[in-house]
Amino acid sequence: MTERAADATEPTATAQPEFEPDEEREPPRRLGGPYLRHAAAVVGVALVAACLVVLDAGALGVLGAFTAVVLVAVSVTDLERRIIPNRIVLPATAVVLVGHTLVEPSPEWLLGALGASAFLLVAALISPQGMGMGDVKLALLIGAMLGRGAAPALAIGSVLAVVPSIAILVRHGRAGRKVGFPFGPFLALGALVVLLAAPPE
Repeated sequence: MTERAADATEPTATAQPEFEPDEEREPPRRLGGPYLRHAAAVVGVALVAACLVVLDAGALGVLGAFTAVVLVAVSVTDLERRIIPNRIVLPATAVVLVGHTLVEPSPEWLLGALGASAFLLVAALISPQGMGMGDVKLALLIGAMLGRGAAPALAIGSVLAVVPSIAILVRHGRAGRKVGFPFGPFLALGALVVLLAAPPE
């Protein structure tokens, strides 16, 4: 069993729609090296401070800070290895969903999680080259934290992702339609924008 299988992770969008068995594939090239993780650590600390200021230092602020750290972490793994690990995003979703429901009792957080995930699931079924199941599971976390705010978060992330999409098409032409790139960081960025600019009430 490979490390990837043992970690029970799902791949996000990749450049090739069909793969050889994991044992026969070369490991994905890491992007950014140690500098990426150093930058992510700095950004994570800044986001924690921002959440505690914007959302206050109470339970909601702590939930927001926790969500921000998880979003940064899965963005790094998506950039480095093109995966969003189940062992990170699923437990984090459970923590945020339960915590948010206890702090602000409402079905909005569960509905937001299911709705955001279902929306991306449809997109993944329509275009598996452009959307991975890891992205679908990441939407669960985003919806659990933002509720109805998950809709603008997904919209912002999708709009931001247009930039690399255009760059790939310009560089590769028609063949660029089969070239994938990590979508998780764009979802995370959209969620962080909404979290800090229009926090859940």
